[in-house]
Amino acid sequence: MNMFGYVRVSDAGQKEHRQLDAMAALGVPLRHIYVDKQSGASFDRPEYRRLLKKLKPGDLLYIDSIDRLGRDHYREIQAQWRILTKDIGVDVAVLDMPLLDTRREKDLVGSFVADLVLQILSFLAQSERESIRRRQAQGIASAKARGVRFGPPHKPIPENFGEIVSAWERQQIPLEQAFLQCGIGRSTFFYRLREYRQGQVGK
Repeated sequence: MNMFGYVRVSDAGQKEHRQLDAMAALGVPLRHIYVDKQSGASFDRPEYRRLLKKLKPGDLLYIDSIDRLGRDHYREIQAQWRILTKDIGVDVAVLDMPLLDTRREKDLVGSFVADLVLQILSFLAQSERESIRRRQAQGIASAKARGVRFGPPHKPIPENFGEIVSAWERQQIPLEQAFLQCGIGRSTFFYRLREYRQGQVGK
């Protein structure tokens, strides 16, 4: 039996040291620890895919928590669990949830309890993610209703913007020259032009 560990953090800015320390304390060789630094929304992660190819029947895989395996779509989390435990035939131990340790209670009742706990936890993980997205959407809608602008601030336009526009409209200067004189790009120029024509342009 070989011991493996799977570690995941959501992005490169987060630290995986705590999870790595936990794996080391269990005696997992460093070469058998696979680390992904990306969202848990998809299972198409390079290190996780490498891990699946290395695992053999009878191996033991440690995961810090079920959300390190995946965070969205509880059916996909359950499907990956089945791939690990049934198709490949490894034991899985989730460190923060002792009931999710396939080395315990190998009988039918033990398998039923583990499957039930997995279904509940993976469903809760998806529900939490959907709730976060819903609150974010509500917050953005509320902010927009209050007039909050999103994205980078508008680049200021020159005080003679109207003169530049007039010169371009009278074909005294080409469009590219209008961009250069304003110090803005094409899309920003036309955006501010619409504001200008509506009498809403700001300084």
